[in-house]
Amino acid sequence: MTNEEFAEQFKTRTKRWAVAVVQYVMALPETSVTRVVRYQLIKASTSTAANYRAACRGRSHADFHAKIGICLEEGDESLFWMEFIQEASIDDSPALRTLMTEGLEIVSILAKARKNSSR
Repeated sequence: MTNEEFAEQFKTRTKRWAVAVVQYVMALPETSVTRVVRYQLIKASTSTAANYRAACRGRSHADFHAKIGICLEEGDESLFWMEFIQEASIDDSPALRTLMTEGLEIVSILAKARKNSSR
């Protein structure tokens, strides 16, 4: 697989994950706490996907590296909010655990990409 093919597949993967996160959080019960968590998790997960797309269009190697760093931070923040949902006993469903597993894989890939792009 070429770098371009991987980038296209990963763009699709991150966007699919962001959409799944949005669909998941919209089903959470409506409370003052979940309103904040919903907002933060939607922002972080969609930012992961959007910034990866932007990174692929980076004008330079340094631009790519910087944008991948943003993707990594936003992906990690998404995981924080999912852990918060679990630890605050808002939800611990298989759907949440599936999203967390995919999020961990995405963050791992982004961490590797950032490390490799610093060379």
